[in-house]
Amino acid sequence: MDGGVDGYLYFKPDGKIAEKAVVSVKGGGNVGVAMIRDLIATIEREGAKIGVFLTLEDPTTTMRREATAAGPHESSMHGKFQRIQILTIEDLFGGQKPHRPWIDPSVFRKAKRETSSKQGDLLL
Repeated sequence: MDGGVDGYLYFKPDGKIAEKAVVSVKGGGNVGVAMIRDLIATIEREGAKIGVFLTLEDPTTTMRREATAAGPHESSMHGKFQRIQILTIEDLFGGQKPHRPWIDPSVFRKAKRETSSKQGDLLL
């Protein structure tokens, strides 16, 4: 994806209207506060409620401060959630997940399965 968006997470804080969180993934060793600022601008542009910054490296103190300064997202039914959340790959493998309001399974739809006769030989 482009525009600073590597993925979306969807949730229904009121049980009715689906909202989204923008995911930004940075794999290099040069993470910095400018990337957090870019994520803040991206969630505003995308109309997202939450931004998740996923990185291989531990975030700097300045990055954490900038994320905290973005403030919370408040859900009337589920309380406060940090608007910008920073997670490392190690956090994910340790079982930590982005903190967001209620996930409604109906938000996710299973993709229609294609018959193998229509698929090409991409990896063969």
